[in-house]
Amino acid sequence: MPTTTPHRVAPARRRGPGWVPKQHGAWAMLVVPVVVGAVLAGPGWRHLLLLVAWLVAYLAFHAAGLWLKASRRPRYLPPVRAYGIVTAVLGGALVASAPTLLWWGPVYGVLLAVSLVCSARRADRSWLNDGVTVVAAMLMTVVAAGLGGPGPLPGADDARAWAATGLLAAYFLGTVPYVKSLIRDRDDPRVLAVSVAYHALLLAGSVAAAVLGGPVLLVPVAAALLARAILVARVRPWPSAKAIGLGETAATVVVAAVVLAVV
Repeated sequence: MPTTTPHRVAPARRRGPGWVPKQHGAWAMLVVPVVVGAVLAGPGWRHLLLLVAWLVAYLAFHAAGLWLKASRRPRYLPPVRAYGIVTAVLGGALVASAPTLLWWGPVYGVLLAVSLVCSARRADRSWLNDGVTVVAAMLMTVVAAGLGGPGPLPGADDARAWAATGLLAAYFLGTVPYVKSLIRDRDDPRVLAVSVAYHALLLAGSVAAAVLGGPVLLVPVAAALLARAILVARVRPWPSAKAIGLGETAATVVVAAVVLAVV
C-alpha cells in the first residue's frame, strides 16, 4: 500500500509591528470629540472626512511612535510610510475643502512634537505624553465645531464647543490615572490614590456647579465615575486590557450623551 507524506501547512505570516494599535479605549477618545463637535455645528460631509483623516492620522502617529521607540528599526517603518501617505492624501483633501484648518497646524504641531519626543525617549507611557494626547484629542471638539469657518482658529469663538471640550477633557484626563491604576501601575497605591482623588474632585466640582445653578445631570455621572475608580480596582482577578477598553467605551458614550445634553 503506498504511503503518503503529510502535507505541512506553512504557518501564517504575522503582521509586523505598528499596524494595529493595542489601546482598545483610544478609539472612543478619538471619535467622540469629533462627533460632539459635529453635532454642535450641524454634521456635514466634511465632518466625515475629518473623522476618517483623524483616525488614519492616529494610526500614522501610533506607528511613528513605535518606530522612534524602537530606535528607528527598519521593520517598524512600513506602517509609518503607508499610514503617512494615506494621511497626506486625506489631509490634503480636507484642507482643500476647509483651508482655514491650517490655522490649527501650529497647535497640533507642538502637541505632536512633544509626544514624539516622549516616544523617542521611551516615555510614551508617561503622564506627560498621556496628558498631551488627551489635550490633542479634546481640541478636536472645537476643530469639528468650527470646520469650514473663518480663521484664525475656526471654532475658537464657539462657547458651547469650549464648554463641551472642557467637560470631555475633565473626563478623559481622569481616565489616565484610572487606567494606569488597573494595568501598568496597578501595584502602586499612589496611582490609585491619584485616580480616586481626581474623581472625588470631579464630583465635588459638579456638586458645586449644580448648587450655583449649573447642570444637575453632571452630579450622578461624576458619582458613578468615582465609584468606578474605587470599585473596579478591587476586582480580582484583574480585568483584562480588552475588558477595561470596552468599559471605557461604554462610559465614554454615556459621558458624550450627557455633555451634549447640558452644553
